[in-house]
Amino acid sequence: MNFNEYPIESLMYITNRPEIVFTHGKGSWIYDNNGKRYLDFIQGWAVNSLGHCNEGMLDALNQQAKLLLNPSPAFYNEPMAKLANLLTQHSCFDKVFFANSGAEANEGAIKLARKWGRKFKDGAFEIITFDHSFHGRTLATMSASGKPGWDTIYAPQVPGFPKADLNDIASVEKLINAKTVAVMLEPIQGEGGVIPATREFMQQLRELTRKHNVLLIVDEVQSGCGRAGTLFAYELSGIEPDIMTLGKGIGGGVPLAALLSKAEIAVFEAGDQGGTYNGNPLMTAVGYSVISQLTAPGFLEGVRSRGEYLRAKLLELSEERGFNGERGEGLLRALLLGKDIGNEIVEKARDMQPDGLLLNAARPNLLRFMPALNVTTAEIDQMMAMLRSILDTL
Repeated sequence: MNFNEYPIESLMYITNRPEIVFTHGKGSWIYDNNGKRYLDFIQGWAVNSLGHCNEGMLDALNQQAKLLLNPSPAFYNEPMAKLANLLTQHSCFDKVFFANSGAEANEGAIKLARKWGRKFKDGAFEIITFDHSFHGRTLATMSASGKPGWDTIYAPQVPGFPKADLNDIASVEKLINAKTVAVMLEPIQGEGGVIPATREFMQQLRELTRKHNVLLIVDEVQSGCGRAGTLFAYELSGIEPDIMTLGKGIGGGVPLAALLSKAEIAVFEAGDQGGTYNGNPLMTAVGYSVISQLTAPGFLEGVRSRGEYLRAKLLELSEERGFNGERGEGLLRALLLGKDIGNEIVEKARDMQPDGLLLNAARPNLLRFMPALNVTTAEIDQMMAMLRSILDTL
């Protein structure tokens, strides 16, 4: 099948895309318009938490599609209530607001913190965020992000987001003042290059924010929903944040996100927050299937086991090839290449024959791995063999 048969000229340009069209997928494999298959270690950027076309998700989608798609967010619906209850049962939070994307959930977290600051902290509004962080592509979440260059693309920025350095508690403390309402961070900076916040730093941050009556917001759009080997990455540090955002993996491939908070922080009033499709039964039914599978006995233990297996294999490769090691948590990991060959590896991996391999270079000097959480050790071994063959050609 010819790529030129597809009317891609109608699509607005936003990034460089290879001349392939993906048509279907199953588990860890995805297929293009020519019938070529690819071992997928990107999974929609940590979105497809259960791989492509998970049976439980498909059943939930099909069953709900026959019942009710969207009654309007002005009314309750059953899947919305069931998923919210499941999330609060398995977290330290009491209240849930559903959204459609991680950026929208983060935007909601910013609004909620500022509303709380107006009510309880003399109008405090500044939210300390971190260099190299990524919180989304709305104007406010781009301003909150510490991605280099984002302060000029759509200037002027939304004010109120001073930047600290990850894992440096002194850099946070010196930014706190009477206008500070919250500190917001990713427990693992995914787009920044898979950089985990240390357990010690997370604990210091919780202590510091409590001391100054400042909220702690964790952006778990990428690190949440089993990705770090626990249901939520904040659990790794034994702390309880005030607000958490979820996206990507919560929907397993459908557009779903969530904003969670402690009861005393949930201060939205009628009209403060909303959205046409937020909490719609079709998406929340799928989300309920995803979270139910992630919390099934033994599943997260399996994620941790496979995460350790991938870690060991990457360290073995690093030592063998003279790279700089690896880092990450669970099944969100990075191989530190020590030189800017990441993009070249990504392209060669995709173009391999007969099967391709989908990898991501979050930065030019590293590879990021985000496989399905139910990836098998055999598929990890296959990925490593394919990666070795690519490295042999460089």
